[in-house]
Amino acid sequence: MAIVELRNLTKSYRKNRGIIDVSFSIEEGEVFGFIGPNGAGKSTTIRTLLNFIYPTSGSATIFGKDIIKHSQEIRQNIGYLPSEIHYYDDMKVVDLLKYSARFHKKFSTERMKELASRLDLDVNRKIEDLSFGNRKKVGIVQALLHEPKLIILDEPTSGLDPLIQNHFFDLLKEERDKGATIFFSSHILSEVQKMCDRVAIIKDGKLVTVETIEHLTKNKVKNITLTLEHPEQLHFDLNGMIKKEVNGNAVTLLYSGDIKALLKRLNDLPVQDVLIEEPTLEEVFMHYYE
Repeated sequence: MAIVELRNLTKSYRKNRGIIDVSFSIEEGEVFGFIGPNGAGKSTTIRTLLNFIYPTSGSATIFGKDIIKHSQEIRQNIGYLPSEIHYYDDMKVVDLLKYSARFHKKFSTERMKELASRLDLDVNRKIEDLSFGNRKKVGIVQALLHEPKLIILDEPTSGLDPLIQNHFFDLLKEERDKGATIFFSSHILSEVQKMCDRVAIIKDGKLVTVETIEHLTKNKVKNITLTLEHPEQLHFDLNGMIKKEVNGNAVTLLYSGDIKALLKRLNDLPVQDVLIEEPTLEEVFMHYYE
């Protein structure tokens, strides 16, 4: 069952680029990554989905319900963490969490204390006294407090130290194991590769591809390191070669061509050593952007 479905969703601005004909779906229980650099259209897509901004054209559903007609009902079962956190500065964290929980009609003191403890967050402090990282923790607790069916995260780890990031990822895995669906938007590719089942890549407001992490990193391109006898032999061309870096007697290739053609070409070169590896998501991502 598709928890989220976008059909040619478009948001146009007069001066700034929005999103153009974005279409994809997120299945129940899936951890779905949404990647692209800052300004690619990630936050615009999310804000349109949540009906914070109105789409220019296209449509979308969450839980099978139209995002515009049923937005208030949909939000009851969504936990949302925006990329930038803004709260009432003079409120205590505990009061803010109780206040926001009223919108979802579900509040548990025990769950609040557990989440705060896991993230090392003091709920008795005022918002104005918190660092950016601690404000982000408040946002995480707020997003997870009511045990939502869909968790939407926009650049969730910015401002968090590495230890807290690990605790945060553990919390997400626990929510997924309980049946939650997670929409994870980030430009930190190592996080996406670590957490997500599938990923959508967005560029200049347009969707580039939607693939499983495994397919992106294993079936598309290869990292190939060759060691040759003499440096002058490193200067060669090869069909399917995306990128080439030379270091001493070694050359590293990002290669997307036919593997048989590669082996045939290598047979003509004085190769001393060959190493073929799967690329990282970051290397695949740069391939789409270059």
